[in-house]
Amino acid sequence: MNTIAVECAHLSKSFSPTTRAVSDLTLTVQKGEILVLLGPSGCGKTTILRMIAGFERPSNGIIQVEGNVVANGQKFVPPEKRGISLVFQEHALFPHLTAFENVLFGLKNNEASRKQANFYLRLVGLENLAERYAHELSGGERQRVALARAMAPQPVLILFDEPFSNLDADRRTRIREEVRAILKASGSTAIFVTHDQEEALFMGDRLAVLNYGRLEQTGTPEEIYQAPATRFVAEFMGNTDFLPGEAAEDGIMTEIGFIEQPTHFPAGTPVEIAVRFDDVAFEPAAGEKSIVLARYFKGAYNIYRLRLPSGRLLHAMQPHTRLIRPGTPVRVCLEPGHALACFYKGEAVL
Repeated sequence: MNTIAVECAHLSKSFSPTTRAVSDLTLTVQKGEILVLLGPSGCGKTTILRMIAGFERPSNGIIQVEGNVVANGQKFVPPEKRGISLVFQEHALFPHLTAFENVLFGLKNNEASRKQANFYLRLVGLENLAERYAHELSGGERQRVALARAMAPQPVLILFDEPFSNLDADRRTRIREEVRAILKASGSTAIFVTHDQEEALFMGDRLAVLNYGRLEQTGTPEEIYQAPATRFVAEFMGNTDFLPGEAAEDGIMTEIGFIEQPTHFPAGTPVEIAVRFDDVAFEPAAGEKSIVLARYFKGAYNIYRLRLPSGRLLHAMQPHTRLIRPGTPVRVCLEPGHALACFYKGEAVL
């Protein structure tokens, strides 16, 4: 049995001879999987989504949905025949229809379809609001109606284009929890576009990180965060500083000490270490040349900005109860408890 819901092979899209939005993308999505396309604005995420949906023709490459070619150099299946549903930022509900009628829209208006619409309204927890119009619903409720409408035709795939971006922070957190739970409970296959790293780590079974239309890395959220394949991925995932070092026997020498982490490079080879804020420790120590520049209160924790003797900056996460004054000389060290991502010329050193 084929478990691949969507397969893109060597997919490219150019809008002009000098503008390539997507370049040689090869990607698969398994049935029942939530894949998150993650990257900065302009990296090609939405263009990929639109090509899979059928709103854009690829310049090159092949798209298959459940093993059937929907786009290549000779064939192009229109959006309405691909078995794909979309959920947009604006929800795109019909204002003159009730929640129930919005979910029913696109289905046959018969008893079986009405039962199906009611089932998906119950699934998203809105059966009691079935007769309300869009303007009578909250932003989160409209999002769930849009999700029910997308699932009701039982599509092969549901596409989400930054669907939570118009919600406030608290509501966004709650709604994405609900949406992920509903997608997993229903066994739906989904591709989710976002530029929000936290949202990607929460929503995705796998992430695909994009940069200028090229695929930098795919993997589980843990793999992407803990073992970035490139310097770009490490930097984009946030809370990362880079510390230069030199390969040495059995480790890496840096200005704040020796890291016991072999690199298999000749001694003296320049490398960079990706340092997360929670990897850095420091203690006040008179006479040290590193100092605390600033403290940023984040509620549950503090972020300290440290200046090393070279002038390089590092950040350290500390408990909210630990208060160190700016200007304090400190001894800085790394206490990650795990191997740190190490890069040579921007690529991860395995």
